[in-house]
Amino acid sequence: MNAIFDTTAETFDKEVLEASFQYPVLVDLWADWCSPCIVIAPILKKVIENHPAKIALAKIEVDEGKNMKIAGQYQVRGFPTILLIQNGKEKARFSGAKSQSFIENFIAEHAV
Repeated sequence: MNAIFDTTAETFDKEVLEASFQYPVLVDLWADWCSPCIVIAPILKKVIENHPAKIALAKIEVDEGKNMKIAGQYQVRGFPTILLIQNGKEKARFSGAKSQSFIENFIAEHAV
């Protein structure tokens, strides 16, 4: 398992949805102009590194090109939006920059 990776609309089904049957996948839907996205990125990285082989992080820049369809598919209203995908379906989400402890608790509560 590659714990942190970039994905695209073309590879999302395989890299995220199919993989989520093996382990939970956090999906970071972000935009390059978004300040909270820049703030949360290193926090997400640290959280994932604290859970080796238990959860993955897929990053997808959804503000341009074909990747926008992923934002539409999941009805994203703001950036960043973090989805927890498990068994091919969205299990939980949150939006905005959050603390490491919030993200740790989010994973503990929702990633079974």
